Amino acid sequence: MADNKKRYYRKNIELFVLLNKMKLWPSRNGVLHGIKEIQLQGKYATVTTHCGKTFQIYNSRNSRAARWLRNKWAVRPCKECAVPEWKLEKYSKTFFDSHYGSDLLHK
Repeated sequence: MADNKKRYYRKNIELFVLLNKMKLWPSRNGVLHGIKEIQLQGKYATVTTHCGKTFQIYNSRNSRAARWLRNKWAVRPCKECAVPEWKLEKYSKTFFDSHYGSDLLHK
């Protein structure tokens, strides 16, 4: 998957839509986990990572996770999740802009 094109998304999109698209979760210590499953439950969701961690999150556009994904503050991938190199490369070529890009609407 040698796709070198840049992707642009709207900056202020909902966290659940962003997670469903990217399938990546930034932990508080700077590790980028691969998401295995997201179960939506109203304004909350239960996220299961590939390394077996399960936690509940709130759908917020300004949350720590949303900011970390937009600003790319997670520094390394999780070794247990084994996030593929193509996914990390695709994430590195993703940009967020307030006036340009896809809205990533619910489908």
